[in-house]
Amino acid sequence: MRRRTLAAVLAAPAIARAQAEWPARPVTILVPFVAGGPSDLVARAIALRMPERIGGQAVVAENRPGANGAVAAQYLARQAPDGHTLMVGSIGVYAINTALRPNLGYDPVRDFTPITLAVTTPNVLVVNPARVDVRTPAEFIAWLRANGARASYSTSGVGSSDQLTTELFKLRTQTEATHIPYQGGAAAATALITGDVQLSFQNLGTVAGHIAGGRLRAIMQTGRTRHAVLPDIPTAIESGMADFDVTSWQAVMAPAGMAPALHARVTDAVRGALNHAETRQRLGAIGLDVVANTPAEYSAFQQAEIARWREVVRVANIRAE
Repeated sequence: MRRRTLAAVLAAPAIARAQAEWPARPVTILVPFVAGGPSDLVARAIALRMPERIGGQAVVAENRPGANGAVAAQYLARQAPDGHTLMVGSIGVYAINTALRPNLGYDPVRDFTPITLAVTTPNVLVVNPARVDVRTPAEFIAWLRANGARASYSTSGVGSSDQLTTELFKLRTQTEATHIPYQGGAAAATALITGDVQLSFQNLGTVAGHIAGGRLRAIMQTGRTRHAVLPDIPTAIESGMADFDVTSWQAVMAPAGMAPALHARVTDAVRGALNHAETRQRLGAIGLDVVANTPAEYSAFQQAEIARWREVVRVANIRAE
């Protein structure tokens, strides 16, 4: 403990200078999953517009997948709180993981400085239309009851919102399917398209293009109301599953201990990038609804989500594989 305290004291002047000069070098936005998923899309959207708000300094998205986001999260927790390393992470990284994994290796509240809730999106039940010939929730449930012993579903990782959504669906419908985790939503969607699995509850932002292109068929969505991107697809609630309301999300965090003045500058730059009209339009077109709220608002939201998903994991008896 003394060594760590001494190291922090010795490093303080350098950190203070870096904060005062921010950004003194390119800003890195970590993505804890492979390219192509919602976290990646949001990080790259921020990286495109954030330079306009920080004097033209470069902003680079960097993918560091592994352990359902824990690899990147642990890395972020070790970085200096000087504004040069941020991370766009998912509901799994910032809320669900802590309920599933007692030895997570990072604390999603204590180890980070909240910046903003970037986007929200419903999950969508999708199938490969060439392999699962159903079109309605009732038809799908009937198919799964008949084929569940041989069926499998893909997710963006153990403890992801798509896994928990599927497990809740299985409980509510008394059906079965085997979980096949992948490193990110894009990989999970690809597995469904190629026929390696038969179904998936994926973030709308991940599969909107595949649905539009006919590679996947949407059966049901999990938001409280129908999303504008899929106005003809019913919600789970409409389909008879009361209170089945699941919204996935991505948020931006920085390492813990960021000075208040720098925190305000970083937050302003990130929120400004998200609120750019082109960013809102681009992300909205694929089902990612920009929120860009304050750090305090996001922090309260995150705490509520952690409590919510801890209870879901307990009631559904979900275990990390």
